[in-house]
Amino acid sequence: MSTDVSSLTAQDLELLQRPLYGFLSVAGGPLPPQPRPVWFEVTAEDTIQLFTGPDTLKVRRLRRDPRASIVVTAPVGERERWLSITGRTTVEPDGAHDLAARLAARYWNLDDPARADDLAGILAAVWVRLVIHPETVSRYMY
Repeated sequence: MSTDVSSLTAQDLELLQRPLYGFLSVAGGPLPPQPRPVWFEVTAEDTIQLFTGPDTLKVRRLRRDPRASIVVTAPVGERERWLSITGRTTVEPDGAHDLAARLAARYWNLDDPARADDLAGILAAVWVRLVIHPETVSRYMY
């Protein structure tokens, strides 16, 4: 295992650009933490972003304490590999719908009418964008 302060390597970016689930934990929650699976996107600025409802428990917790972490792992059948990113998180009022549309295209086949309807339902709702600004990056690669 290795740990770097806030830097993502080319190998990290390759893993993060795949349609994998991330497991998000926020500070101020129950002990032990209870991560939740999320869709996510790594940005050109090496931040991690996701979308969620503006009144969710995670948003309320992040407004009190902006620390969060996300863990992403390679799927079963591949060599063992994971990445953990922790840092300050901002709650952004803009960009969530565009992000949701990009992530839906990444994770779903939008040619499937059921998935296209699911996306329409998502886009009809109100969302905020969470942005994790990496402070510590830990990784393991077998």
